[in-house]
Amino acid sequence: MHFVDAKGILTGGKGRFGMNIYRGCSHGCIYCDSRSRCYQFTHAFEDIEVKQNAPELLEQALRAKRQKAMIGTGSMSDPYMHCEEKLGLTRRCLEIIYRYGFGAAVQTKSDRILRDIDLLEEINRRAKCVVQITLTTWDERLCRILEPNVCNTQRRVEVLEEMRKRGIPTVVWLTPILPFINDTKENIAAILEACAQTGVKGIICFDMGLTLREGDREYFYAALDRHFPGLKERYVRTYRNAYEVPSLNREELMNLFQSFCRDHGIMYKPDECFEYMNHLPEKSEQISFLDE
Repeated sequence: MHFVDAKGILTGGKGRFGMNIYRGCSHGCIYCDSRSRCYQFTHAFEDIEVKQNAPELLEQALRAKRQKAMIGTGSMSDPYMHCEEKLGLTRRCLEIIYRYGFGAAVQTKSDRILRDIDLLEEINRRAKCVVQITLTTWDERLCRILEPNVCNTQRRVEVLEEMRKRGIPTVVWLTPILPFINDTKENIAAILEACAQTGVKGIICFDMGLTLREGDREYFYAALDRHFPGLKERYVRTYRNAYEVPSLNREELMNLFQSFCRDHGIMYKPDECFEYMNHLPEKSEQISFLDE
């Protein structure tokens, strides 16, 4: 872990902003796209870069904005990694988001988000908060291999249930689904049932498969050699160096996914899910942090 002073914290615009407080990750997921060389990391991926001035930058930015908006975090680096327990930068940023009447869309795999559930509930009551949880693998043993340094799927389902109890809307990322590993009807059906039981608003799944780029591919293949001997060769024979790596069962699994969501009233079209997460109700635009 190392500390830097960032020049800015918010990206995007047109009613929706993003921020990454940390750069890199300690969760160790074997398929992580953020390891790809196109993101130009100049340090080891596990050597977390901490933007120590993120709260100050965020407050400066929000103070200058006249139009309230949703602020997302977690798309590149999980905001609830192990270092967040000690540093608390995510919580400080959420407190600023609440104070200025903005909304929050938080994406994580970690149950550490429960530490801030009271604050997330307050943000949702005042403006809007959407919690996004990634679920890929129902089998606990397999989950420990694919996502070794973070809580398992069953625990993440408990997080979804706790959010439901607080009235905080949730969206699940059902991705990636790894060919020859977790691309089974049994795995997808179990995750979908859990989503229905916890009342998720939407499930994002672009396709049944994963993407592999330079940097990410090498790390993934090395993990296959450690945990699934011979499987790397099957990937190479089947996909060569393709960027998109679809499951051979994709049509059957996508049909299962889409029909389940339709039957249970769950949003499943990516554009619809993103529109929901990016939309901040007008009620929040009427509230000033000076009203407190």
